[in-house]
Amino acid sequence: MLVQVTDKIWSHLLHIRNNTTCSCQDNWSSGERAALDLYTPLARRDRGPFTLAQIGQSLDGRIATVTGDARDISGPDGLEHLHRMRALVDGVVIGVRTALHDSPRLTVRLCEGKNPARIVIDPRGRLPDDVHLFRRDGTRRIVIQSVDRPRPAGVTVIRLQLKNGTIDPREIITALRDEGLSTLLVEGGGITIAKFLENGLLNRLHVGIAPLLIGDGPQSITLSSPSEMLANAIRPKMRAYSLGSDVMLDCKMPH
Repeated sequence: MLVQVTDKIWSHLLHIRNNTTCSCQDNWSSGERAALDLYTPLARRDRGPFTLAQIGQSLDGRIATVTGDARDISGPDGLEHLHRMRALVDGVVIGVRTALHDSPRLTVRLCEGKNPARIVIDPRGRLPDDVHLFRRDGTRRIVIQSVDRPRPAGVTVIRLQLKNGTIDPREIITALRDEGLSTLLVEGGGITIAKFLENGLLNRLHVGIAPLLIGDGPQSITLSSPSEMLANAIRPKMRAYSLGSDVMLDCKMPH
């Protein structure tokens, strides 16, 4: 199913996201309807809190090379998809490893829309204060940590206690909801996504597959308690979409 995000359909999705009236007529093409199916769950605010994770990988299930190169794992259409999701959510969550290694900006640049709140899970306060994520640009900046470490002015610090060496993702979700962030995108990395997945906190999982064969490197998502029998494996309801350069698997997670 080919996704076509025309100017008309994107304007319609932004109206849904902002809960404003749209004068768009309901005469969508099949590709525009596919775009509505894919993005509307992120845009809606009338169905309660929503958490989505997105991961990009190669055909052989790798998210980076053996040297850690992951910047171009997604094709151009996969990157546009990622920026659209950022524009539709309230906040984007990443782990400290991703923040340190990839130096992401987490901004909306490839489509129209506002930047989401930038949220970093940094339990032990390893992230330097001069990273892009903390730069003052009018966007909310949040760091979740267990240590008593001050951060730059304007950065919201959420203190949560460690449990078995990590911060409970349920407590993270609750704290972010208390900050008024109801729709969240967990963007990376694989370890962070796995923690939210294992705790049953994801409504949707988007797996972007790029036409690459890397051969070796970090695997996509590795669970700490993998299924020994296929009968016990997590089986989401899934629809496949063609973005052009990439294929997107939209997985509705069971609860």
